[in-house]
Amino acid sequence: MEKTFIGFKVCFFMEAKAGDRVEVHLAKSEYSGILLESPESGIVLVKLDTGYNIGLNKKDVLNIDVLEKGKEVKRDVEIPKSEGKKNVVMIVLGGTIASRLNPGKGGVDFVEEPSDLFRYYPGLFDKVNISKVEVPFMKGSENMDYKDWQKVAKVCEKYLEDGSIEGILITQGTDTLHYTSAALSFFLDEVNKPVILTYSQRSIDRASSDATLNLECAALACISDIAEVMVVGHASTNDDFCYAIPGTKVRKMHSSRRDAFKAVNRKPFAKIDREGVEILSEYRIRKKGAKVVVDTKFEEKVALVKFYPGQDPDILDYYVDKGYKGIVIEMVGLGHVATSGARLSWIKKLKEVQEKGLIICAAAQTINGRLDPLVYVTGRELIDTGIIYLEDMLAETAFVKLGWVLGHKDWNVKDKMLENFSRELNDRLEE
Repeated sequence: MEKTFIGFKVCFFMEAKAGDRVEVHLAKSEYSGILLESPESGIVLVKLDTGYNIGLNKKDVLNIDVLEKGKEVKRDVEIPKSEGKKNVVMIVLGGTIASRLNPGKGGVDFVEEPSDLFRYYPGLFDKVNISKVEVPFMKGSENMDYKDWQKVAKVCEKYLEDGSIEGILITQGTDTLHYTSAALSFFLDEVNKPVILTYSQRSIDRASSDATLNLECAALACISDIAEVMVVGHASTNDDFCYAIPGTKVRKMHSSRRDAFKAVNRKPFAKIDREGVEILSEYRIRKKGAKVVVDTKFEEKVALVKFYPGQDPDILDYYVDKGYKGIVIEMVGLGHVATSGARLSWIKKLKEVQEKGLIICAAAQTINGRLDPLVYVTGRELIDTGIIYLEDMLAETAFVKLGWVLGHKDWNVKDKMLENFSRELNDRLEE
């Protein structure tokens, strides 16, 4: 407590603690929000209702009123069980869906215990039994790589072979969710039950969190007959229904909206609301007792390169010098980079690096649609260099697939990249 007299203000701070909802009074203004731990002794740090943090000079603060004490977190949360519901295993990997406001840091942080998740999602247990929770790691998805995908695939393998488990529910951060879904689509050959990845764009303790609907719809997908690797999430900005999208045909299309993930060049498998599952396109049906082949081989030295106007093709030398085995180039239009009519033509360099053993694949920058290098003379010039055109395959999916294919030293790379393993290629595009 601070006390000063005769010409100095009186300030009472001691009762307010980090995590409390407070109202901070200044001479000509006031601010309300969550009191945060400040890294500087002279600053009062508050998370406003808008979600933004504000730092106030302690000398300017007249008083801090505590509106609501911060809630104590109970650690002994039990997972509800019901004999009448089907069993689902939950694999928690981190991300926003496993995060909440950390009053001490002023931002969103991972929950300390996986069981903390369940107090926010009671509706999940109306749909299924969460019979087991696995936490192979807790990371922001931007920090994940192929070794993490391999870990997740190995955890999945255990439960794909467990006849008591109806489906697998995976929660992860959104930033690289579509890379993980692509990896699992290739690593888990012909899954015998649903493998569902879901997410949230807003932390679990926010009233506007999208996690609840996503989890409930994902739970219903887990007990459906759709034996596929899928991403399940909001179909619109409203809390009304979700789409179940093939793991190789999904992409994050918005940085913050609830309906960030969209199906590309293909219809979703299903429309799901809290009442049930409506099938929209063909799918692989679950097969009890079917043996799943788990193949997690992966070549680390692969890259995804985006072509831009005026780009120097000598950039490819970097990858050769660093020992890279393959590159996916995001090409413009129908599959073009600068050719013989350009100041910096790529033709000679593409031939040169491929002769040195570097595999070059082409994917589209446009996201929707398919590559067709035979339309223009420039495209024909490029295809003659030997690069592999990946038709309608998403660039992110192509990157993952190339690493997986190159992990098999005895495979013919071109043949395997153009083989349709998990719906990554379409003969005919759907509007």
